Amino acid sequence: MKINTFEEYKAAYKKSVETPELFWAEVAENFTWQKKWDRVLDWDFEEPNTKWFLNAKFNITENAIDRHLPEKANKTAFIWEPNAVEANQRVITYQNLHDEVCKVANTLKLLGVKKGDRVCIYMPMIPETVFAMLACARIGAVHSVVFAGFSSSALAGRIQDSDCKVVLTTDGAYRGVKDIPIKAVVDEAIETCSSVEKVLVYKHTNTAITINKAKDVIWQEVVPNASSTCEPELMDSEDVLFILYTSGSTGKPKGVVHTCGGYMVYTTYTFNNVFQIDTTKDSKDLFWCTADVGWITGHSYIAYGPLLAGASSVIFEGVPTFPDAGRFWKVIDKHQVTHFYTAPTAIRALEAAGSGFVTPYKLDSLKVIGSVGEPINEEAWHWYNNNIGKGKCPLVDTWWQTETGGILISALAGVTPTKPSFATLPLPGIQPLLVDDKGNEIFGNNVEGNLCIKFPWPSIIRTTYGDHKRCKEAYFSTYKGLYFTGDGCRRDENGFYRITGRVDDVMNVSGHRIGTAEVESAINMHADVVESAVVAYPHDIKGQGIYAYIIAPSTTKNHDNLRKEILAEVTKIIGPIAKPDKIQIVSGLPKTRSGKIMRRILRKVAEGELTSLGDTSTLLDPSVVDEIIAGRL
Repeated sequence: MKINTFEEYKAAYKKSVETPELFWAEVAENFTWQKKWDRVLDWDFEEPNTKWFLNAKFNITENAIDRHLPEKANKTAFIWEPNAVEANQRVITYQNLHDEVCKVANTLKLLGVKKGDRVCIYMPMIPETVFAMLACARIGAVHSVVFAGFSSSALAGRIQDSDCKVVLTTDGAYRGVKDIPIKAVVDEAIETCSSVEKVLVYKHTNTAITINKAKDVIWQEVVPNASSTCEPELMDSEDVLFILYTSGSTGKPKGVVHTCGGYMVYTTYTFNNVFQIDTTKDSKDLFWCTADVGWITGHSYIAYGPLLAGASSVIFEGVPTFPDAGRFWKVIDKHQVTHFYTAPTAIRALEAAGSGFVTPYKLDSLKVIGSVGEPINEEAWHWYNNNIGKGKCPLVDTWWQTETGGILISALAGVTPTKPSFATLPLPGIQPLLVDDKGNEIFGNNVEGNLCIKFPWPSIIRTTYGDHKRCKEAYFSTYKGLYFTGDGCRRDENGFYRITGRVDDVMNVSGHRIGTAEVESAINMHADVVESAVVAYPHDIKGQGIYAYIIAPSTTKNHDNLRKEILAEVTKIIGPIAKPDKIQIVSGLPKTRSGKIMRRILRKVAEGELTSLGDTSTLLDPSVVDEIIAGRL
């Protein structure tokens, strides 16, 4: 299952393309199945409809926990590093993990949760969040984890869309210097969520909370008393494992659906091969993915991939700059982390803080470093490689998406070549191609186009929850017979791939995908906003920032106050991650005669590329562009 040399990679890739069903069947043999599959694959990108390991029966937690217990009961599954430096860390062995997951699973059953029910998890980065995810999987419930930085209305929308029966949350959360009232957000959200019957609350910060006696159950009062034995529910390979909401080009987030079998096989395969980690019983290798489990990276490379592989991982509650910009490096030295996986946003922020925060630390335990969430620029790649990897650690620049479930294009650490700011080569089983705007394939090297994939891999998106038509329109309709990633891409002279960024109306802000329509919809809720248009622009730290153009009535005198109120509105409706970095008040927007806003022009202005705006004479009012340029922030 693990590739050890470049020659082995080439052979595995060739086999995966020529005989994909045989290839993935051999990989899948490494797992525990109660019943093997009747067929490996059934697919159709027109429908779209993809099924892997048809009619196989198993439970993913049996593979992530139980099968490791005979050899690894006392092996560390997780080290939890709390937000505060002086707070106590926790070590959770595979046996501890088994017992805690079973207790939470039995508690969920007690609260009426059954196979197929949806459970919302709105919790910070504590071990209980992962216990909750695995407990849902244990009993066949579908988890929907919502990042605990989203607002109450964003949370409510996600709960309503998937009809969640139970919400798991905490009283509060620590994030740097902040003490965030998590339960209060849930209380406000569920006022409009009739499907929610119970709220299970873990007391983490001892923040004062309001107790609703009809719905609220305190974790510490029930979970510790539950049985630490819970038989895993028998699941079909294509039963839903989880829903994860992601922004699209319309205002409403879409619930990406991943199923049990293919997701299990692919996340484990990619984890083992990309990071080349030693997962044997006595190995000292320690993996640390700094993502939040509210995003797909946390699902695949904190909660599932490492556990399925039998590895040891770090869960980190805090932020990279608290109490100072040396925190990541302090944690690496403290726990002797060997494999470190973080986002370009964090790398750029820590680079900007200065090397004085790096030099006190040895970082000599590191073997592999990785990047995830967005394309990494060349300068940040070199800083990360030289200052953190010390020039001796392979740097894996991974490209993938919520919809792909696992890494699709990346170097395999120490096995395949790397190139600064290039994701490089597709993993076995992944068949990428570049197309032009008309959908014609662009052959050869030294070319650029839109990135598509022509053959399914095991963890490909199955549908968007409750709306299969939307899945088809978003991913399979732009180019017939292909999965369209929404990303532009360059292929160099060696056939290495470099992602150049989104080509649709989705922004990539600090590695988080945010739809322009979603932000515009929130801005337009303000009474003094007539119309808005939002675009992405290059940002030194975040990769992309949000630039908002706002039309306000001429009677609105105080623009500074208006900007503050708009930021508050966006925070309230979506959350602080979606706040615009720049808000320009304008009298009009560049529109075609049919009324379409020319975002291409607004994007060029925001980027400062004022000499390549193209022909503006066909606009309804070309003078608007001159005014926007003159007032550019």
